[in-house]
Amino acid sequence: MSTRDETFRPLSRRTVLGGLAAAPLGLAASRAVAQGQPGSGPIRIGELNSYGRMAAFAVPYRNAMQLAQDAVNKAGGIKSLGGRPIEIVFRDDGSTPGDATRVAEELLTRENVAFLCGTFLSNVGLAVADFANQRKALFLATEPLTDALTMGSGNRYTFRVRPNTYMQTRMLVEAVKDSGVKRWAIVAPNYEYGQSAAANFKKLMAAAVPGFEVVGEQFPALGKVDAGATVGALSQMKADGLFNVLFGADLTAFVREGNTRGLFEKRKVASLLTGEPEYMIPLGDETPEGWVTTGYPWETIDTNGHKEFVAAYRARFNDTPRLGSLLGYVVVGMIRDMLEKAGSTETEAMIGALEGLTSQTIAGPVTMRALDHQSTLGAWIGETALNGRQGTMKKVRYADGANYMFPEAEVKAARKA
Repeated sequence: MSTRDETFRPLSRRTVLGGLAAAPLGLAASRAVAQGQPGSGPIRIGELNSYGRMAAFAVPYRNAMQLAQDAVNKAGGIKSLGGRPIEIVFRDDGSTPGDATRVAEELLTRENVAFLCGTFLSNVGLAVADFANQRKALFLATEPLTDALTMGSGNRYTFRVRPNTYMQTRMLVEAVKDSGVKRWAIVAPNYEYGQSAAANFKKLMAAAVPGFEVVGEQFPALGKVDAGATVGALSQMKADGLFNVLFGADLTAFVREGNTRGLFEKRKVASLLTGEPEYMIPLGDETPEGWVTTGYPWETIDTNGHKEFVAAYRARFNDTPRLGSLLGYVVVGMIRDMLEKAGSTETEAMIGALEGLTSQTIAGPVTMRALDHQSTLGAWIGETALNGRQGTMKKVRYADGANYMFPEAEVKAARKA
């Protein structure tokens, strides 16, 4: 089978650890290879993300991208392009749509990148997707979860890696629908991601649970939760279940106040993202037990070369991986796979290579669905638990994203509208 037809293999332990000796960002290795191939320098990739505002996620994400980049280059670069190395150009997106589009423009025009990837916040991802559509430039959105990115606002040039809000909410609904709880309250950050998650939860639960009802909702501003007021309001709603979408510092403050007031006692809690180390580590011994959540229990995963990845990451950065680390590593694998198949950095060739592409990753096989440019990367589902003074996950299973995607008819209707 030719290189152009092969799917991406997880980077082997030898390849990963060998890449550790490369210079930061792989620049030394990149330039060395480029000098031996006149007219064909490194393939530059423009990565923009919320490295300042969302450092807990974005920095481990960047670390793993560097690890994978160095390993790819150590192994000989992109073979279908004569061994050209990859060089990721990292920039902060400012966490605002205006700043992000300005940075995206600079990456394309000043840094001469072949395509764009990254972003964290949903509104920022949507802005960069619109920019990419106008500029006819490929944009591989890695982290933003908004459904709109691949639904109503989807476009030919935008692809998304992480399971979207609908997919992860559907995973949680499947896990709690048989709990017997019908009266639910909702708390979510008041921006696109939180509103979308709440809407999906109501829609999916209504279809799955006869008699389901929402008895109240709280939508605090992102990063500005008044935990006392929010917990007080939820306590008055007489709900038997709570759907939580808060994350980051908002989640920490909410959990502390909720524990103090007994909000979570005798209530079923379904919580998006809480099992991710980025958000669980700050909770420490305040981690509530028994919440059904999506997350990343890195210490228990032993399939698809994941243990080798963890060992390489810890050796390089003297830290444990976060969910961002997993994502960054998977993304570089998909990029390598795309370039190998395309054999070109022309936008149309890369789009053609990505549509329907299957990559073998440390999370298992991941396919980029051609219909809506949404990947089938999944998430781990389980329950929060305490292990000493630190939170963890128990009763864990991997939910393959292919089983939770928007039905094709809904995608076509949204795209047509």
